[in-house]
Amino acid sequence: MADVTTDLAAPTTRAPRGPRLLFLLGPAFVAAIAYVDPGNVAANLTAGAQYGYLLVWVLVAANAMAVLVQYLSAKLGLVTGQSLPELLGSRLRTGPRRLYWVQAELVAAATDLAEVIGGAVALYLLFGIPLVLGGVIVGVFSIGLLAVQNRYGQRHFEFAILTLLAVIAVGFLAGLFVSPVDWGAAAGGLVPRFEGTATVLLAASMLGATVMPHAIYLHSSLSRDRHGVQTNDGAIRRLIVATRWDVAAALVLAGAVNIAMLLLAAASLGGVEGTDSIEGAHAAITAALGPVIGVIFAIGLLASGLASTSVGAYAGAAIMGGLLKVRIPLLARRVITLIPALVILAAGIDPTTALVLSQVFLSLGIPFALIPLVRYTGDRRIMGVHVDRPATRVFAWIVVALIVTLNVALIVLTFFG
Repeated sequence: MADVTTDLAAPTTRAPRGPRLLFLLGPAFVAAIAYVDPGNVAANLTAGAQYGYLLVWVLVAANAMAVLVQYLSAKLGLVTGQSLPELLGSRLRTGPRRLYWVQAELVAAATDLAEVIGGAVALYLLFGIPLVLGGVIVGVFSIGLLAVQNRYGQRHFEFAILTLLAVIAVGFLAGLFVSPVDWGAAAGGLVPRFEGTATVLLAASMLGATVMPHAIYLHSSLSRDRHGVQTNDGAIRRLIVATRWDVAAALVLAGAVNIAMLLLAAASLGGVEGTDSIEGAHAAITAALGPVIGVIFAIGLLASGLASTSVGAYAGAAIMGGLLKVRIPLLARRVITLIPALVILAAGIDPTTALVLSQVFLSLGIPFALIPLVRYTGDRRIMGVHVDRPATRVFAWIVVALIVTLNVALIVLTFFG
């Protein structure tokens, strides 16, 4: 983030402090919900239960990438006054623009699938509610959250999401304090390595659950909608400073939650039968750490599903509006996009398998969002004086290269062994 610190060196720019800074925070915490959704739970628990601390490094690396990516997305929206989908929509011809929308919409659908299924599983764990009915309840609740945004504005929506994020953090961090974590082995998990095709598949799933395409598209819209279109360079610089703090705080919290999930699974679920599903993992956590931790974990999973499905619907609307220039009311879109998840639940497909595979699909969609983002924020014609500095561009393209390489390896190893 060398470009931010250099921008701050300008003598006419003063960083917002104290209450002023707190008032500007929020958009990154909404985007961060994408980093602690039920897909993360499935991928992280599976990785920890099956391979112990082996893939800790994947979460650390993915979260470091996410900080840069989400900062660039927010910065793009602040500087240009347009979201990433809007910029793409204005630069692509009709045919490519529609094809681009199709892949982005499929990514959003995969996201929504994971979120609704995760919430439904949580309701089943807590109250024994059938999965299909649980999916309907999650959908209805998300409609209520979106109604808050429509009626009261983004600040109230952010507050509701932040409340759920706090519940998620407690739900997934609580078990860590009573788990027999081997901290030496956890430190060893920071060394990058794989152990066969299955670990590459899981790493791609974890990456797709962490650096999520719909969050890349959405954050540019969130920052623009929250702060408005700015034309004064000084105001933009101050907002960029606030955005830096916003992204760092939100993703440090999200990263801690993700790593805690993997450490919990590695410490308490290794070698236990049935932990290849969220239901089995919950049963094992309850047996190993007690019913209170089991209930807290399930509540965190429920909050994750409820919050993330609302944010996912918001992202899908931003994608459609930017690429197709068609706007469907958020509530109507929520009803339509709920259907695929309910069909999968009704078909009896294993929920955890569906969750993990949805995250792999998301990983394949990351380059389509990330490559244009890095190109645009590095283009002086678009960003003006706020263009990324050379060091930032280098780091960003390294991130792109790493993600694309992992996805290519995933495809080759999965289909050709």
